[in-house]
Amino acid sequence: MISTWIVMAVLIILALVIRYSLKNFETIPKGFQNGIEAFVEIFDSFTSTTMGEHNKRFASFYGSMFLFILFSNLWGLLGFRPPTSDYATTAVMALTTFTMVQFYGIKTQGIKRYLKGFLEPMPFLLPLNIIGELANPISLSFRLFGNIAGGLVIMGLIYAALPGIFKIGIPAVLHIYFDIFAGVLQAFIFVMLSMIFVSGSIATEE
Repeated sequence: MISTWIVMAVLIILALVIRYSLKNFETIPKGFQNGIEAFVEIFDSFTSTTMGEHNKRFASFYGSMFLFILFSNLWGLLGFRPPTSDYATTAVMALTTFTMVQFYGIKTQGIKRYLKGFLEPMPFLLPLNIIGELANPISLSFRLFGNIAGGLVIMGLIYAALPGIFKIGIPAVLHIYFDIFAGVLQAFIFVMLSMIFVSGSIATEE
């Protein structure tokens, strides 16, 4: 989907502009640097609160994921189809979370203890434990995809139903809810759930 590549290009250019603008960091931040540092500190704090202080290292990864989802969700405000209304995009991000859960689960517990965890608390629960593990990325991807694609469909129906002049005012108000409110909220929910899944696989060891 071309919109996905455009959003990634915008984020890369934005990152380069910020890096160039903050080439020389001030000891006492002010202006633009103050805003950037505030965002970083807020996300560091959010990561520590959700995943624990020992998992603070994930803040940069989840900060990038949050910005990508947020920009993708808000893409509809410019009249383009949001990348997150394509299931392939949300599925890839959910599979990334699933891979991290398995990787850190094996890394912190060891392969034997990790596999043994599927037999707990009783061995006959193995099928349910496997289904539960596979359900996480599916529910994660469908929640984001469903909310954004649903809003896109509803807005399309509203535009088709409204006559002439009414297409200017009423849809603008609805865009505030479907694009801005739902977009920010779903970006936050996806990142928070991903944090919980990954920290859960690490917390069993620590």
